[in-house]
Amino acid sequence: METNNILDKLEGIVPRFEEVGTLITDPNVIADQKRYVQLTKEYKNLEDIMHARQRYINALKGIDEARQLLETEDDADMREMAREELSTNEKLLPELEEEIKLLLIPADPEDSKNVTLEIRGGTGGDEAALFAGDLFRMYSKYCETKGWHLTVSSFSEGASGGYKEIVANITGENVYGTMKYESGVHRVQRVPATETQGRVHTSAATVAVLPEAEAFDVQINEGEIKWDTFRSSGAGGQNVNKVESGVRARYMWKNPNTGETEEILVECTETRDQPKNKERALARLRTYIYDKEHQKYIDDIASRRKTMVSTGDRSAKIRTYNYPQGRITDHRINYTIYNLAAFMDGDIQDCIDHLIVAENAERLKEAEL
Repeated sequence: METNNILDKLEGIVPRFEEVGTLITDPNVIADQKRYVQLTKEYKNLEDIMHARQRYINALKGIDEARQLLETEDDADMREMAREELSTNEKLLPELEEEIKLLLIPADPEDSKNVTLEIRGGTGGDEAALFAGDLFRMYSKYCETKGWHLTVSSFSEGASGGYKEIVANITGENVYGTMKYESGVHRVQRVPATETQGRVHTSAATVAVLPEAEAFDVQINEGEIKWDTFRSSGAGGQNVNKVESGVRARYMWKNPNTGETEEILVECTETRDQPKNKERALARLRTYIYDKEHQKYIDDIASRRKTMVSTGDRSAKIRTYNYPQGRITDHRINYTIYNLAAFMDGDIQDCIDHLIVAENAERLKEAEL
């Protein structure tokens, strides 16, 4: 993309930035929550582009001024300063161009959402459940480093530890935009604790990262939800055996893509407070329906992206954790490192960064920028 082309594209965005800035102060727009949220997100994205535009203009101006000084200035110190200024801005310019190219590609509207994280033990029995527990611990540690808040909604423990299934909610900044790369089948190769011959076994767990739905994203007739209550089990002292704080929601939902009606069952035992559990179960119900209704959108993206890094395709084997070799391999981008212990302790950012770079390359190719 040539300099003039970049500036032309950036100048064309200025009127829209000013228009959106005015709209988000309009009382009628503020009263329409769905439109207001969409416009504030658009304003934030456009604001990032405007900041990059100003830095780009400043770099171009710095290059012109430095060149003029070199042509007209006789003082040795001034000429040296001009040469340094010219060198700095000439190095900065291509970096800003790449940043602007990515900013000009429409952002995934899901990226800013919180998520529901589901981890299920797959093939491998007790060992798969243990691995699911290891993955949950890995993500818990990672959330701590990001300053995100993770709360467990429900879980089913494995016979030898770990989890047959565990569901958690993660809230924070740009959670889905980061965690979406984790959806898929995770495979582990190691000697199980129950193995007496020292043989390496292969097991698997599936990870699903679902963007959290806002109340206005999904239409649910709450009067048609059938609620059951039950006594929770697990941590919480004697209260959990006396109070029916756990809730179960049954909802008959018609899939707009297929026309078929199916029953969705959601449970929540997260707190000792039944109204809070009911509220969170309703949020999960919205999220499940939102995910199902948007599967066609997700499939469309999958068909166009070679990397398959953010499609939510839960049948794709995405990563192998090889304990004897201390190796992690992400099969989507042929990424291999040998720091498995640190990785399982939550140090997964470098892998996610490589996935982001790979996806951005695909996005640039699609946009022909």
